[in-house]
Amino acid sequence: MKNIEGIVPVMLTPFTTQNEIDYPGLARLIDWYLLRGVDALFAVCQSSEMQFLSLAERVELARFVVQRVDGRVPVIASGHISDALEQQIEELQAMAQTGIDALVLVTNHLDAQRQGSAAFFATLDSLLAALPVSMPLGLYECPAPYRRLLSDEELSYCADSGRFVVLKDVSCDLPTVARRVALTAGTPLNIINANAAIAWPAMQAGSKGFSGVFTNFHPELYHWLYHHGAQRPELAQELATFLSLAAVTETLGYPKNAKIYHQRLGTFDSDLCRVNQDDVLEKFWGLGVLLDQIRSGTGFYRQKIAG
Repeated sequence: MKNIEGIVPVMLTPFTTQNEIDYPGLARLIDWYLLRGVDALFAVCQSSEMQFLSLAERVELARFVVQRVDGRVPVIASGHISDALEQQIEELQAMAQTGIDALVLVTNHLDAQRQGSAAFFATLDSLLAALPVSMPLGLYECPAPYRRLLSDEELSYCADSGRFVVLKDVSCDLPTVARRVALTAGTPLNIINANAAIAWPAMQAGSKGFSGVFTNFHPELYHWLYHHGAQRPELAQELATFLSLAAVTETLGYPKNAKIYHQRLGTFDSDLCRVNQDDVLEKFWGLGVLLDQIRSGTGFYRQKIAG
């Protein structure tokens, strides 16, 4: 069982202008992440536009990432986007066969009708019974179709089962992160915060890394913060402020703005986005300038942390 911790980018899915997955572009994107020292990859998630991918596309996508990574870092992937139990089992079992290192359960699909813990546990136990015991599992409080945060009882149940290795925490609340770290102490389950505004204090509170959307812009800066920030606390705080402010740009047409960023880097050719088809550069005045400033600021801090 591989340990999932550190900087875990929520991967983009590049598309061709014909609206098919751009696998050469995806290969370059994977190499871009790895060159920046990421510790794992989250191959199928909301940033990947998983709700707009067919099951065949999701399975093929995860398998391609596993093959391209070739064991250099762990690869995890969300297993389901459906609400109906039988469909969830079909999706999860298919994803479990792709070679990923952990299969991630999406918390809102465990309680699709918002009925509470009884429904959550009933769905969870059915899924656990249908999945191989040898398959490490994760949890993801995906914001879509609704953000379903785990209760302390639900989190403890999963942690104590011994089958879960990671929670992508989307509480965006430092006291919640700290409490969850304490609740899962001594179990295989790592808490990884996804909110840039609290990235540095969450790491100091025991979060085992970062898995927010701006790992698609400068994962190397988060990598330094997690692995080396404690040795240079003043620079860590300065960098954390830059990272937090840069991440506000998420509200300006993400994930399409991240695709434009990578298009400018030359990672892939098209900014086609299934989840957001707006002309975001026109819709959000100044976005192009902000993307240039993020790129410039990233270069500035890359030099500063190397000094």
